Amino acid sequence: MTESPSGRQLLPVVTNTPVVETGMFGVHGPGDTSGFGGLVRRARPIIPTPQPWGSWFDDAYAAFTAHEGMADAVEAVVIEHGEMTIHIKRESLVAALQVMRDDPALAFQLLSSLSGVDYLDDTTGRRLHVAYHLTSLTHLRRLRVEVSVSVDDPHIPSAIPVYPTADWQERETWDMFGVVFDGHEGLTRILMPDDWVGHPQRKDYPLGGIPVEYKGAEIPPPDERRRY
Repeated sequence: MTESPSGRQLLPVVTNTPVVETGMFGVHGPGDTSGFGGLVRRARPIIPTPQPWGSWFDDAYAAFTAHEGMADAVEAVVIEHGEMTIHIKRESLVAALQVMRDDPALAFQLLSSLSGVDYLDDTTGRRLHVAYHLTSLTHLRRLRVEVSVSVDDPHIPSAIPVYPTADWQERETWDMFGVVFDGHEGLTRILMPDDWVGHPQRKDYPLGGIPVEYKGAEIPPPDERRRY
């Protein structure tokens, strides 16, 4: 674990050589034509960015952490490619989003999107991430809030009390990644059939198994295709 200048513990940082593996979605070797067998995967540690950050980032962060409990809610702040990502503890998510929306100095009125990510080779044990992309219509700024959980305990509080438009986006993230949004009153499949087994956008979800049918032809599933 690393510590911020105030002494708070931040997310674990991997300092050794990153893990490198090949293949994805259960596909390995050069025989398949899907291309996934040749992918190279590297562990992507979360490395906090030290202050000062410049731009509007420092002032916004100061306004956010001035609220009770918000400084302790932060696990890491990453500034990359001119974008700010604040990693938040899941139990503090709803309160943090409320501050982001209601504080006039922040005024992130719009949840632009909510999306899941699976960092399969994450070494902290919390490979499932949910990213909340917030937009301030007042200040013309964008900010990302991110929460991470494990596959064994994939629960995150629903953001619907703060951003009602999170409704179908949380359903999609549950459907594709298996993240359970506690408090969502209709957390059901939205893309896959109701009786579908598994969550197709997880990186360890098997690829293939269903052939694609055309008029007068059938394309085998990717795990059965071979180069000739």
